[in-house]
Amino acid sequence: MDKKVLRRIKLRDRIARWVITIGGMSIIASVILILLLIGNVTLPLFQEPAAVPLAEIDLGKSPKQPEPLAIDIDEYLENAVVFSAASAFEFYATGTGALIDTIPVAPPKTPTAIPIRVTVDAPLTFSVQWNDGSLSVEQIRFLPQFDADGKRTFGRQVLRKGSFDPPPEGIPLQSLTRMESDRQVRVDLLADNRLKVTQVIVESDIFGNEEQTEHVSFLANVNSAISALTLDHHGLALYAGTADGSLLHWDLAEAGSPKLLSHVSALNSNHRITAMAMILGDISLVVGDDQGRLSTWFPVRVEKGASEKRLTRIHQLAAHDSAITAITPSRRDKSLASLDAHGSIHLDHMTSERHLITLENPQPLTRISLAPRGNGLIGLDAEGRLQLWSISNPHPEISLKTLFGKVWYESYDAPALVWQSSSGSDDFEPKLSLTPLIFGTLKGTFYAMIFAIPIALYGAIYISQFGSSRMRQWIKPGVEVMAAIPSVVIGFLAALWFAPKLEKAVPALFLAIVFIPLALVLGILLWQWLRRYQPLKTVERGYEFIAIAPVLLLAIAASITLGPLVEQWFFAGDFKLWLFNDAGTRYDPRNCIVIAFALGFAVIPIIFTIAEDSLSNVPSSLKAASLALGASRWQTVWRVILPSALPGIFAGIMIGLGRAIGETMIVLMATGNTPIIDPSIFNGMRPLSSNIAVEIPEAPFGGTLYRVLFLSSVILFVLTFALNTVAEVVRQRLRKKYGRF
Repeated sequence: MDKKVLRRIKLRDRIARWVITIGGMSIIASVILILLLIGNVTLPLFQEPAAVPLAEIDLGKSPKQPEPLAIDIDEYLENAVVFSAASAFEFYATGTGALIDTIPVAPPKTPTAIPIRVTVDAPLTFSVQWNDGSLSVEQIRFLPQFDADGKRTFGRQVLRKGSFDPPPEGIPLQSLTRMESDRQVRVDLLADNRLKVTQVIVESDIFGNEEQTEHVSFLANVNSAISALTLDHHGLALYAGTADGSLLHWDLAEAGSPKLLSHVSALNSNHRITAMAMILGDISLVVGDDQGRLSTWFPVRVEKGASEKRLTRIHQLAAHDSAITAITPSRRDKSLASLDAHGSIHLDHMTSERHLITLENPQPLTRISLAPRGNGLIGLDAEGRLQLWSISNPHPEISLKTLFGKVWYESYDAPALVWQSSSGSDDFEPKLSLTPLIFGTLKGTFYAMIFAIPIALYGAIYISQFGSSRMRQWIKPGVEVMAAIPSVVIGFLAALWFAPKLEKAVPALFLAIVFIPLALVLGILLWQWLRRYQPLKTVERGYEFIAIAPVLLLAIAASITLGPLVEQWFFAGDFKLWLFNDAGTRYDPRNCIVIAFALGFAVIPIIFTIAEDSLSNVPSSLKAASLALGASRWQTVWRVILPSALPGIFAGIMIGLGRAIGETMIVLMATGNTPIIDPSIFNGMRPLSSNIAVEIPEAPFGGTLYRVLFLSSVILFVLTFALNTVAEVVRQRLRKKYGRF
C-alpha cells in the first residue's frame, strides 16, 4: 500500500480516536455537571439552621424598677417593642439601641389602674390585664413613610381593638381574650379555680346597625388546680392544663353553651403543665411541663368512622433541662420557640420533630418573642437587656422522616405517607413525602413493562427466527417508526380516546386476557393438525401468522360480546359499583391499565428493535449446527439463539425500563395524577417525572417545594443511573457466560 495513503489512514484514525474520546468525556462531564447543578439546588434543604446575634439593647432600668411585662419585634427586625410596667409602649431601634418613641396606654375603666399581666396574642397585638380586673387589647401599627431623599421611616400608632369591664367576681388569676369583628371572647380563671367565659356576639342588620349579645358561662369545676390556659386565635376553642398533668378541651363555638370535648391525662407521672400555646392553624396544641418535656396534641377520632374526637399526643419534641416557662409559636409555619426556667431557648418544628436551634445567653432570659416572619427572635434577660438574634431557618419542615417516612399530620387519624404541596390557606401544613411518588414511578413502570416485554420479545423472536425475510423488511421498520410518535400524542389518545372506551369494557378486557392466550394455543394446535393436509402445506413458512390472525380476532370479538353478559351475571350489571362496594376499591378512569397500554406502546419499539438485532446477529453457524444435530426450530431458538442473544435482549429491556421510568407526558396526561400508595391496577398514581412537570410552575423560586422538586430529579437521576449500572454489570456477566455475540 502506498505510504501516503497509509499515513492518511493513520492520521484519520488518530483524529477519529481523539474526537470520539473528547466527545465521550464531554458527555460524561455534562452528565456529572447536571447532577452537581441539581444537587446544589437540593443541598440547602439539609442545611442546619443558624442564629446570629443581631443586637443587645440596654433598657436602662434600675434593679428596683419592675420588669417589662411584654416584648415583641416588628417583621423587619428594626423596631423592638417593650410594654413597660409604667403602662407605656417603648420603641427601640435595633440598629442603635436608642429609645425612639414612647406611647402611653390608658386604662379602659379606672384611671389609676396599672397593668399586671400582658400577653402577646398575635404579631404586635397585646392583651393587657389591669389591676382593677378590666381587660383591653392593644394593637401596634407601623406606618411606613418616605422623606424627600427616599429614606424610609416609620410612624407608630397604638389602637385599642376592644376592652372588657372588670368581672363582679373580683380580679382573676389569669385572663385571656380574643377580639374578632363578629365576636369577642374573654376567659377568666377565678380565685376558686373556676373558669368564666364571656362571649359577646356582634350581629349586623341590612342597614349596618350592630347589636351586641353577651353570653356568660361558668365551666364545670376542675378537680386539680389549673396551671395553664390558652385560646385559639378565633376564640372558638379553650384548652386548660392542670397541676396533675391533665388536659381539658372545650368547644366555645356555640355562644353560651361551652362543650367539654376532651379530658385526658397528658403526663403519665402527674407532672404539672406549665405552658401551652396554639400552633399556627389552631389545630395543634403544644404543651410544656415542669420536667422540661414538650409535646403537641390535636383531636383524633376515637374510632374509625366515628365523629367523636379526643385530644391525642402526636409529636414529642426535644426536652429541656428544666421546667418550661413560655412557648411562642411562629406566625409563619409550624415552628415554635420555648423558654425554660434556666433561661435557655429551644427552636423546634412540630411536623418534622426537628430540634433546630438551642440558644444560651450569659444571663438567663425571662421573656421571648418570635418575629412575625420567623426570621428573628427577641429575648429579655434577667438584667433588663434585650437580646436579639437573626434566625436563618429556611426549610424547618424537611427531614428524612418527612421526605420518606410516615408522619402524623394535622386532622389525620394516623401517620401517613402523603404528598400535598399546597392548600387554600396560609396555615397549611406542607406534606412533602416523596414515597408515594417513588411508588407511583415504580408502579406505572411495572405495569407498562408487564405489557411491553412479552409482546416485544415474542415479536422479535418470531420476526428474526420464524418470519420470512420479506416480512421482516416491512414489519421491523414499521415498529421502529412507532418510536417516533410523540409522547404527547400517545398520552392524548390514551386519556381522551382509550380511557373512556376502557371504562365501558373492563370485563371484556379481562376476558380478552384469558381468551387471547387460550385461542392462540388452540389455534396453534389446530394448525399443527391441519398441516397434515396437502393443500395447507402450501402455506409458505414464515406466514403462519396469517392463519392464526383470524383466531385472535375471534377471541377479541368473543371478549367484547361476552363482556356485558359477564358484567350482568356476576357484577349485577355494574362492575365499577361492585368493585367499590364489594372489593373496596374505587375505579379511576385514568388508571394503571391505561398506563400499561399507553406507556407500554411507547416502550415496545425500543425493546423490540434491540432484541431483534441481538437475535439476528447470532452467528448462523450456531443455528445450523443445532438443526443438524436434530433439534427443532423452537428448541434451537430456546436452547441456542436466546442464550447467545441474552446480553443484548437484557440491554434492550433495561433501556426500555429507563424510558418508562423517565417518561413524563404520557403519565401526566393518562393518569389521575393522584399521589397515593395503592397497588391496585384500577387506581392512578403520580410518578416523580410528572410531579415535577405539574408542580414546578407553581413552586416559589428557592422555596421548600422548589428544592424538593429538584431533590425528586436527583432521585430520578440516581434511580436510572443505578438501573443502568446494574444492567451493564448483568450484561457483562451474560456476555462472559454465553459468548460475545
